[in-house]
Amino acid sequence: MDVAILGCGYVGIELGAQLTAAGHDVVGVRRSDAGGEAIADAGFDAVQGDVTDPDDLAAVPAVDAVVYAASAGGRDAAAAREVYVEGLETAVETFAARDDPPDRFVYTSSTGVYGDRDGAWVDEETPLDPATERESVLVEAERTALDAPGPMDGTVARFAGLYGPDRYRLDRYLDGPVAEGYLNLVHRDDAAGAVRFLLAGDHARNEVVLVVDDEPVERPELAAWLAAECGVEPPDVRPSDAASGRARSSKRCSNERLRKLGYEYSYPTFREGYRSAVDEWTGDV
Repeated sequence: MDVAILGCGYVGIELGAQLTAAGHDVVGVRRSDAGGEAIADAGFDAVQGDVTDPDDLAAVPAVDAVVYAASAGGRDAAAAREVYVEGLETAVETFAARDDPPDRFVYTSSTGVYGDRDGAWVDEETPLDPATERESVLVEAERTALDAPGPMDGTVARFAGLYGPDRYRLDRYLDGPVAEGYLNLVHRDDAAGAVRFLLAGDHARNEVVLVVDDEPVERPELAAWLAAECGVEPPDVRPSDAASGRARSSKRCSNERLRKLGYEYSYPTFREGYRSAVDEWTGDV
């Protein structure tokens, strides 16, 4: 299987490495050449180009599957629309118009589409009712991917909060204060692993799949566990984000569908996922 990863960054490089190790041919597309060395170190080819520019996408060779993993970062809704809707539409249309279009198109979305659910459980069947402009953008982007024209079949992989190498952010939890509310997480290696699994196993065509670990955790509980493991005092807990003037987002995301498909997690909970970071903190490496 030949795969193009558009927006080949934090998750994309790991995904490319996993696919390459499994014998697939991969090309990673990035706007800047800053990540070219990291892509090369991961063992696959890099193409420099704007993933939202059809002329740049023309340089991507023929592939069987496309993964759209471009990120707008923490910027505003207008920037999110430019990348997640307009850019995604451009990529879908460009690849669909090829003489040899891909068979699959995977869009990496976010559990942010659910907004705040006051700690309730959500899954792929939970109706979406976007409450902010950014949430509306994310929902619109998902529709674009799922409505990809034939012969491409669209898949939406909704990632929970990503963490892992270079993104453990232990100081944030150990120094505090931490807000009340649930946190849904997925280790970078499992975010990439789930997409690899969906592609290689030919799963979830024209479907949405939540990519989260086994155990939603309340932020104070995570912070207290990390503090105990690191041998420091737990941080202070402040009221919910809503009470502090920030957008509140608390829900518990179910990974039952991904589990039933047969995906096996490398880091099923935060305890396994943060172990290497804790060991580094305490010097037990």
